[in-house]
Amino acid sequence: MNTAVNANVVHESEAQRQHARVKIPAKLRFFGPDRTPVEARVIDLSAGGLAFNAGQLPLKIGDVYKARLQFVIDNLGLAMDVELQVRSFDRETGRAGCQFQNLEPRDISTLRHLITSHLAGDIVSVGEMLATLQRDNFTKARKVKDGGHGMSAFGRMKAVTFSLGIFVVGVAAFGFVFKSVYGMYFVSHAQAGLVSVPGVNITMPRDGTVQSLVKADGVAAKGAPLATFSTSMLDVLKGHLDEDQLQPAKVAELFGKQMTGTLTSPCDCTVAQQMVANGQYASKGDVIFQLVPRNSEANVEARFSYRQFGDVRPGTSVRFQIAGEDKSRTGKIVSSTSLKSADLSSDIRVLIQPDETLDSSLAGRPAEVSSDRGPNLNWLIDKAMAVGL
Repeated sequence: MNTAVNANVVHESEAQRQHARVKIPAKLRFFGPDRTPVEARVIDLSAGGLAFNAGQLPLKIGDVYKARLQFVIDNLGLAMDVELQVRSFDRETGRAGCQFQNLEPRDISTLRHLITSHLAGDIVSVGEMLATLQRDNFTKARKVKDGGHGMSAFGRMKAVTFSLGIFVVGVAAFGFVFKSVYGMYFVSHAQAGLVSVPGVNITMPRDGTVQSLVKADGVAAKGAPLATFSTSMLDVLKGHLDEDQLQPAKVAELFGKQMTGTLTSPCDCTVAQQMVANGQYASKGDVIFQLVPRNSEANVEARFSYRQFGDVRPGTSVRFQIAGEDKSRTGKIVSSTSLKSADLSSDIRVLIQPDETLDSSLAGRPAEVSSDRGPNLNWLIDKAMAVGL
Protein backbone atom coordinates (compact mmCIF):
# COMPACT_ATOMS: atom_id res chain seq x y z
CA MET A 1 0.00 0.00 0.00
CA ASN A 2 1.39 3.39 -1.00
CA THR A 3 1.34 5.74 2.00
CA ALA A 4 3.28 8.60 0.41
CA VAL A 5 1.79 12.05 0.88
CA ASN A 6 1.33 14.30 -2.12
CA ALA A 7 2.46 17.74 -0.96
CA ASN A 8 0.95 19.38 -4.03
CA VAL A 9 -2.60 18.47 -3.05
CA VAL A 10 -4.48 21.54 -1.69
CA HIS A 11 -7.92 21.38 -0.14
CA GLU A 12 -10.56 23.32 -2.03
CA SER A 13 -11.31 25.45 1.06
CA GLU A 14 -7.76 26.78 0.94
CA ALA A 15 -8.09 28.03 -2.64
CA GLN A 16 -11.73 29.02 -2.87
CA ARG A 17 -12.63 32.48 -4.05
CA GLN A 18 -13.42 35.22 -1.56
CA HIS A 19 -16.36 36.49 -3.65
CA ALA A 20 -18.52 34.72 -6.21
CA ARG A 21 -18.10 36.02 -9.78
CA VAL A 22 -21.13 36.30 -12.01
CA LYS A 23 -21.67 37.49 -15.58
CA ILE A 24 -24.06 40.41 -15.39
CA PRO A 25 -24.71 42.74 -18.34
CA ALA A 26 -23.02 45.98 -17.38
CA LYS A 27 -20.87 48.71 -18.84
CA LEU A 28 -17.88 50.57 -17.41
CA ARG A 29 -16.95 54.11 -18.31
CA PHE A 30 -13.74 55.85 -17.22
CA PHE A 31 -10.90 58.02 -18.46
CA GLY A 32 -7.89 56.07 -19.74
CA PRO A 33 -4.20 56.70 -19.10
CA ASP A 34 -4.13 59.45 -21.75
CA ARG A 35 -7.32 61.06 -20.34
CA THR A 36 -9.46 59.80 -23.23
CA PRO A 37 -12.97 58.55 -22.38
CA VAL A 38 -13.25 54.77 -22.48
CA GLU A 39 -16.41 52.61 -22.49
CA ALA A 40 -15.82 48.87 -21.90
CA ARG A 41 -17.97 45.80 -21.46
CA VAL A 42 -17.87 44.11 -18.03
CA ILE A 43 -16.86 40.46 -18.36
CA ASP A 44 -17.72 39.35 -14.83
CA LEU A 45 -18.54 41.04 -11.53
CA SER A 46 -18.19 40.25 -7.83
CA ALA A 47 -18.62 42.14 -4.56
CA GLY A 48 -14.87 42.68 -4.44
CA GLY A 49 -14.08 43.68 -8.03
CA LEU A 50 -14.72 43.17 -11.71
CA ALA A 51 -13.08 42.21 -14.98
CA PHE A 52 -13.53 44.07 -18.27
CA ASN A 53 -12.13 44.07 -21.78
CA ALA A 54 -9.62 46.92 -21.98
CA GLY A 55 -8.54 46.23 -25.57
CA GLN A 56 -5.24 47.87 -26.39
CA LEU A 57 -5.23 50.37 -23.51
CA PRO A 58 -1.79 50.64 -21.86
CA LEU A 59 -2.96 49.78 -18.34
CA LYS A 60 -0.43 49.29 -15.53
CA ILE A 61 -0.87 47.06 -12.51
CA GLY A 62 -1.44 49.18 -9.42
CA ASP A 63 -2.98 52.17 -11.18
CA VAL A 64 -6.23 53.50 -9.70
CA TYR A 65 -9.04 54.86 -11.87
CA LYS A 66 -12.34 56.51 -11.08
CA ALA A 67 -15.09 54.94 -13.14
CA ARG A 68 -18.87 54.68 -13.45
CA LEU A 69 -20.48 51.24 -13.45
CA GLN A 70 -23.86 51.15 -15.28
CA PHE A 71 -26.68 48.57 -15.12
CA VAL A 72 -30.07 48.41 -16.83
CA ILE A 73 -33.00 47.47 -14.52
CA ASP A 74 -36.64 47.60 -15.74
CA ASN A 75 -35.49 49.69 -18.72
CA LEU A 76 -34.03 52.19 -16.22
CA GLY A 77 -30.36 52.96 -15.91
CA LEU A 78 -28.53 52.43 -12.56
CA ALA A 79 -25.10 54.00 -12.28
CA MET A 80 -22.50 53.62 -9.48
CA ASP A 81 -19.36 55.72 -9.08
CA VAL A 82 -16.48 53.43 -8.07
CA GLU A 83 -12.70 53.46 -7.73
CA LEU A 84 -10.82 50.61 -9.40
CA GLN A 85 -7.27 49.40 -8.87
CA VAL A 86 -5.76 47.30 -11.64
CA ARG A 87 -4.60 43.98 -10.16
CA SER A 88 -4.02 41.99 -13.36
CA PHE A 89 -3.80 42.73 -17.10
CA ASP A 90 -3.37 40.38 -20.06
CA ARG A 91 -2.04 42.31 -23.08
CA GLU A 92 -2.86 39.51 -25.54
CA THR A 93 -6.56 39.19 -24.66
CA GLY A 94 -7.02 42.68 -23.22
CA ARG A 95 -8.64 41.27 -20.09
CA ALA A 96 -8.11 43.53 -17.02
CA GLY A 97 -8.93 42.46 -13.45
CA CYS A 98 -9.67 45.26 -10.99
CA GLN A 99 -10.46 45.53 -7.28
CA PHE A 100 -12.95 47.99 -5.80
CA GLN A 101 -11.51 50.69 -3.51
CA ASN A 102 -13.39 52.67 -0.82
CA LEU A 103 -16.86 51.35 -1.59
CA GLU A 104 -19.72 52.99 0.31
CA PRO A 105 -22.04 50.72 2.38
CA ARG A 106 -24.95 51.50 0.02
CA ASP A 107 -22.86 50.49 -3.00
CA ILE A 108 -21.87 47.23 -1.32
CA SER A 109 -25.55 46.48 -0.55
CA THR A 110 -26.52 47.20 -4.17
CA LEU A 111 -23.81 44.92 -5.57
CA ARG A 112 -24.65 42.07 -3.23
CA HIS A 113 -28.36 42.31 -4.04
CA LEU A 114 -27.67 42.23 -7.79
CA ILE A 115 -25.30 39.27 -7.48
CA THR A 116 -27.57 37.30 -5.11
CA SER A 117 -30.64 37.86 -7.30
CA HIS A 118 -28.73 36.88 -10.43
CA LEU A 119 -27.43 33.66 -8.84
CA ALA A 120 -30.93 32.77 -7.61
CA GLY A 121 -32.48 33.45 -11.02
CA ASP A 122 -34.72 36.20 -9.71
CA ILE A 123 -35.72 39.27 -11.69
CA VAL A 124 -34.37 42.46 -10.19
CA SER A 125 -36.87 45.31 -9.94
CA VAL A 126 -36.55 48.96 -9.05
CA GLY A 127 -38.73 48.47 -5.96
CA GLU A 128 -36.41 45.81 -4.59
CA MET A 129 -33.41 48.04 -5.16
CA LEU A 130 -35.05 50.94 -3.30
CA ALA A 131 -36.00 48.64 -0.40
CA THR A 132 -32.42 47.36 -0.23
CA LEU A 133 -31.02 50.88 -0.08
CA GLN A 134 -33.44 51.94 2.69
CA ARG A 135 -32.55 49.26 5.23
CA ASP A 136 -29.33 48.89 7.21
CA ASN A 137 -27.55 45.80 5.94
CA PHE A 138 -24.50 46.02 8.22
CA THR A 139 -23.89 45.09 11.84
CA LYS A 140 -21.08 46.00 14.22
CA ALA A 141 -18.04 43.77 14.23
CA ARG A 142 -17.73 41.31 17.08
CA LYS A 143 -15.26 42.14 19.81
CA VAL A 144 -12.20 39.96 19.83
CA LYS A 145 -11.72 38.46 23.28
CA ASP A 146 -8.13 37.33 23.26
CA GLY A 147 -7.52 37.85 26.98
CA GLY A 148 -4.79 40.39 26.30
CA HIS A 149 -2.68 37.91 24.30
CA GLY A 150 -2.61 40.33 21.40
CA MET A 151 -0.89 43.03 23.48
CA SER A 152 2.83 43.40 23.81
CA ALA A 153 4.61 43.23 27.16
CA PHE A 154 4.98 47.03 27.19
CA GLY A 155 1.30 47.46 26.36
CA ARG A 156 0.22 45.15 29.19
CA MET A 157 2.54 46.91 31.62
CA LYS A 158 1.19 50.30 30.54
CA ALA A 159 -2.40 49.12 30.97
CA VAL A 160 -1.66 47.67 34.41
CA THR A 161 0.14 50.86 35.47
CA PHE A 162 -2.73 53.04 34.30
CA SER A 163 -5.29 50.84 36.09
CA LEU A 164 -3.17 50.90 39.26
CA GLY A 165 -2.91 54.69 39.06
CA ILE A 166 -6.68 55.05 38.72
CA PHE A 167 -7.14 52.69 41.68
CA VAL A 168 -4.70 54.66 43.86
CA VAL A 169 -6.38 57.96 42.98
CA GLY A 170 -9.78 56.45 43.80
CA VAL A 171 -8.55 55.13 47.15
CA ALA A 172 -6.96 58.49 47.99
CA ALA A 173 -10.16 60.36 47.11
CA PHE A 174 -12.24 57.95 49.19
CA GLY A 175 -9.83 58.32 52.12
CA PHE A 176 -9.96 62.13 51.92
CA VAL A 177 -13.76 62.17 51.85
CA PHE A 178 -13.96 59.62 54.67
CA LYS A 179 -11.50 61.61 56.81
CA SER A 180 -13.40 64.86 56.19
CA VAL A 181 -16.75 63.31 57.09
CA TYR A 182 -15.27 61.57 60.12
CA GLY A 183 -13.66 64.81 61.36
CA MET A 184 -16.94 66.68 60.86
CA TYR A 185 -19.18 64.29 62.81
CA PHE A 186 -16.93 62.42 65.25
CA VAL A 187 -14.09 64.81 66.25
CA SER A 188 -14.41 67.85 68.53
CA HIS A 189 -11.65 70.45 68.13
CA ALA A 190 -10.64 72.92 70.82
CA GLN A 191 -10.84 76.62 70.12
CA ALA A 192 -7.46 77.15 71.81
CA GLY A 193 -4.87 75.15 73.71
CA LEU A 194 -1.75 75.93 75.75
CA VAL A 195 0.92 74.02 77.69
CA SER A 196 0.79 75.23 81.28
CA VAL A 197 2.88 74.57 84.39
CA PRO A 198 1.83 75.39 87.99
CA GLY A 199 3.85 78.53 88.66
CA VAL A 200 4.79 80.95 91.45
CA ASN A 201 4.37 84.72 91.12
CA ILE A 202 6.91 87.07 92.74
CA THR A 203 5.28 90.44 93.49
CA MET A 204 6.67 93.88 94.34
CA PRO A 205 6.63 94.48 98.13
CA ARG A 206 6.66 98.32 97.81
CA ASP A 207 6.49 101.00 95.17
CA GLY A 208 9.83 101.42 93.42
CA THR A 209 12.17 100.32 90.66
CA VAL A 210 13.48 96.82 89.96
CA GLN A 211 16.89 95.48 88.83
CA SER A 212 17.06 91.79 87.90
CA LEU A 213 19.83 89.53 89.24
CA VAL A 214 18.77 86.35 87.41
CA LYS A 215 21.49 84.50 85.47
CA ALA A 216 21.37 83.95 81.73
CA ASP A 217 20.04 80.38 82.10
CA GLY A 218 17.13 81.66 84.19
CA VAL A 219 17.64 79.03 86.95
CA ALA A 220 17.30 80.14 90.58
CA ALA A 221 17.87 77.92 93.60
CA LYS A 222 15.73 78.22 96.72
CA GLY A 223 16.68 81.39 98.62
CA ALA A 224 18.79 82.75 95.75
CA PRO A 225 18.38 86.47 94.97
CA LEU A 226 16.17 87.22 91.99
CA ALA A 227 16.26 91.03 91.90
CA THR A 228 16.91 94.15 93.95
CA PHE A 229 14.41 96.92 94.35
CA SER A 230 14.77 100.55 95.43
CA THR A 231 12.05 102.50 97.17
CA SER A 232 11.79 105.89 98.82
CA MET A 233 12.42 106.05 102.60
CA LEU A 234 9.31 108.18 102.91
CA ASP A 235 7.21 105.32 101.52
CA VAL A 236 8.74 102.91 104.03
CA LEU A 237 8.07 105.19 107.05
CA LYS A 238 4.63 106.24 105.89
CA GLY A 239 2.20 105.86 108.79
CA HIS A 240 5.02 105.76 111.38
CA LEU A 241 5.97 109.46 111.49
CA ASP A 242 4.83 111.88 114.23
CA GLU A 243 4.05 115.56 113.79
CA ASP A 244 7.64 116.71 114.36
CA GLN A 245 8.91 114.40 111.62
CA LEU A 246 6.29 115.63 109.15
CA GLN A 247 7.86 119.04 108.82
CA PRO A 248 8.56 120.05 105.18
CA ALA A 249 12.29 119.98 105.63
CA LYS A 250 12.16 116.57 107.24
CA VAL A 251 9.84 115.19 104.55
CA ALA A 252 12.17 116.48 101.80
CA GLU A 253 15.11 114.80 103.54
CA LEU A 254 13.25 111.46 103.82
CA PHE A 255 12.07 111.70 100.21
CA GLY A 256 15.64 112.00 98.97
CA LYS A 257 16.77 108.89 100.79
CA GLN A 258 16.38 105.47 99.11
CA MET A 259 16.05 102.04 100.69
CA THR A 260 17.04 98.91 98.80
CA GLY A 261 15.82 95.37 99.23
CA THR A 262 16.17 91.95 97.63
CA LEU A 263 13.62 89.57 96.13
CA THR A 264 14.53 85.90 96.69
CA SER A 265 13.33 82.65 95.11
CA PRO A 266 10.94 80.58 97.27
CA CYS A 267 11.89 77.29 95.49
CA ASP A 268 14.25 75.66 93.02
CA CYS A 269 12.66 77.34 90.05
CA THR A 270 13.17 78.52 86.52
CA VAL A 271 12.22 82.04 85.57
CA ALA A 272 9.48 81.64 82.99
CA GLN A 273 8.95 85.37 82.41
CA GLN A 274 10.06 88.73 83.78
CA MET A 275 7.02 90.98 83.81
CA VAL A 276 8.74 94.31 84.69
CA ALA A 277 11.83 95.49 82.82
CA ASN A 278 15.00 96.55 84.65
CA GLY A 279 14.85 100.11 85.96
CA GLN A 280 11.08 100.34 85.39
CA TYR A 281 8.84 101.65 88.16
CA ALA A 282 6.40 99.11 89.66
CA SER A 283 3.61 99.55 92.18
CA LYS A 284 3.20 97.50 95.29
CA GLY A 285 1.64 94.09 94.45
CA ASP A 286 2.67 94.06 90.76
CA VAL A 287 3.97 90.69 89.52
CA ILE A 288 7.69 90.96 88.80
CA PHE A 289 8.59 87.32 87.94
CA GLN A 290 6.69 84.19 87.01
CA LEU A 291 8.60 81.15 88.29
CA VAL A 292 8.16 77.50 87.38
CA PRO A 293 9.34 74.84 89.85
CA ARG A 294 12.12 72.73 88.40
CA ASN A 295 11.32 69.12 87.38
CA SER A 296 7.61 69.86 87.57
CA GLU A 297 5.17 68.18 85.20
CA ALA A 298 3.43 70.32 82.61
CA ASN A 299 -0.25 70.02 81.75
CA VAL A 300 -2.34 71.23 78.84
CA GLU A 301 -5.18 73.70 79.13
CA ALA A 302 -7.77 73.92 76.35
CA ARG A 303 -10.95 75.86 75.65
CA PHE A 304 -13.99 74.27 73.99
CA SER A 305 -17.34 75.75 73.03
CA TYR A 306 -20.35 75.01 75.21
CA ARG A 307 -21.92 72.99 72.35
CA GLN A 308 -19.21 70.38 72.96
CA PHE A 309 -20.22 69.90 76.58
CA GLY A 310 -20.86 66.16 76.24
CA ASP A 311 -17.57 65.52 74.47
CA VAL A 312 -15.15 67.01 77.04
CA ARG A 313 -16.34 65.59 80.34
CA PRO A 314 -13.72 64.61 82.96
CA GLY A 315 -12.21 61.22 82.17
CA THR A 316 -12.47 61.70 78.38
CA SER A 317 -9.37 60.75 76.40
CA VAL A 318 -8.08 63.42 74.04
CA ARG A 319 -5.27 63.84 71.54
CA PHE A 320 -3.06 66.92 71.29
CA GLN A 321 -0.02 68.14 69.38
CA ILE A 322 2.35 70.79 70.70
CA ALA A 323 3.72 73.47 68.40
CA GLY A 324 7.22 72.58 67.24
CA GLU A 325 6.70 68.82 67.58
CA ASP A 326 5.89 66.35 64.81
CA LYS A 327 4.32 63.63 66.92
CA SER A 328 0.87 63.61 68.47
CA ARG A 329 0.35 62.92 72.18
CA THR A 330 -2.55 61.58 74.21
CA GLY A 331 -3.97 62.57 77.56
CA LYS A 332 -7.05 62.57 79.77
CA ILE A 333 -9.30 65.40 80.94
CA VAL A 334 -9.04 65.73 84.75
CA SER A 335 -11.19 68.83 85.30
CA SER A 336 -13.70 70.97 83.47
CA THR A 337 -14.85 74.48 84.38
CA SER A 338 -17.19 77.00 82.77
CA LEU A 339 -16.09 80.52 81.89
CA LYS A 340 -19.10 82.78 82.02
CA SER A 341 -19.22 86.21 80.49
CA ALA A 342 -21.56 89.12 80.96
CA ASP A 343 -24.00 87.98 78.27
CA LEU A 344 -24.38 84.53 79.94
CA SER A 345 -22.68 82.77 77.01
CA SER A 346 -19.84 80.58 78.18
CA ASP A 347 -16.95 78.45 77.12
CA ILE A 348 -15.57 75.36 78.79
CA ARG A 349 -11.96 75.26 79.97
CA VAL A 350 -10.50 71.82 80.58
CA LEU A 351 -7.28 70.66 82.20
CA ILE A 352 -5.58 67.74 80.44
CA GLN A 353 -3.11 65.42 82.12
CA PRO A 354 -0.76 63.92 79.49
CA ASP A 355 -0.19 60.16 79.45
CA GLU A 356 3.55 60.88 79.00
CA THR A 357 5.38 63.36 81.17
CA LEU A 358 5.82 66.79 79.55
CA ASP A 359 8.97 68.80 80.15
CA SER A 360 8.31 72.08 81.92
CA SER A 361 10.42 73.83 79.25
CA LEU A 362 7.40 73.45 76.90
CA ALA A 363 5.35 75.82 79.06
CA GLY A 364 3.64 78.54 77.07
CA ARG A 365 3.62 76.71 73.74
CA PRO A 366 0.29 76.52 71.88
CA ALA A 367 -1.27 73.12 71.36
CA GLU A 368 -3.94 71.70 69.07
CA VAL A 369 -6.40 69.56 71.04
CA SER A 370 -9.11 67.25 69.70
CA SER A 371 -11.52 64.79 71.24
CA ASP A 372 -12.28 61.74 69.10
CA ARG A 373 -15.56 60.22 70.17
CA GLY A 374 -15.47 57.74 67.24
CA PRO A 375 -18.41 55.51 66.23
CA ASN A 376 -18.86 52.53 68.49
CA LEU A 377 -21.59 49.95 69.06
CA ASN A 378 -23.17 51.79 71.99
CA TRP A 379 -23.18 55.03 70.03
CA LEU A 380 -24.93 53.34 67.10
CA ILE A 381 -27.48 51.72 69.42
CA ASP A 382 -28.24 55.08 71.06
CA LYS A 383 -28.71 56.72 67.67
CA ALA A 384 -30.98 53.92 66.49
CA MET A 385 -33.11 54.13 69.64
CA ALA A 386 -33.32 57.92 69.26
CA VAL A 387 -34.96 57.62 65.85
CA GLY A 388 -37.29 54.87 67.04
CA LEU A 389 -35.76 51.84 65.32
